[in-house]
Amino acid sequence: MSTSATGRRPHDLVQLLTRAERLAARRIQAALDAEGCSLDAWRVLALLSDGAGHHMTAIAEAAFLPPPTLTKLVDHLVDRNLVHRRVDPVDRRRILAHLTPRGLEYWRRVDRAVRADWPAAGDGDADLLRALLGRLAVVLEADGRQVTAS
Repeated sequence: MSTSATGRRPHDLVQLLTRAERLAARRIQAALDAEGCSLDAWRVLALLSDGAGHHMTAIAEAAFLPPPTLTKLVDHLVDRNLVHRRVDPVDRRRILAHLTPRGLEYWRRVDRAVRADWPAAGDGDADLLRALLGRLAVVLEADGRQVTAS
């Protein structure tokens, strides 16, 4: 089989990506369970940990959650005093979510637990993988726009 034919077998690539994602999620969830945190909450907290404040649409996209599910999750994080909402000073129609001081402390603890349990990759492997997956996402996103535009 030629290289180009091998490169055009999306099933193999999707299988590998799915397997890797599920193994990674399982490993991360094991570390999160000890901290009482879900994988979805971890994704939201990770985004908010930059301190910039994010609107719900951006959080939903980053956490791969539908808006109603995200709203329930953020409500839960607010109830736990980990997240608070504020009106966006630039666009008063929007609400920004931020970590509370307690939320930032919690995020740091959860992040340490996940990092401690994450396997060490070889020199440069994580950067290479990040670059390749990022490039794949860009190609698929661009190709998806062309397909829907046709």
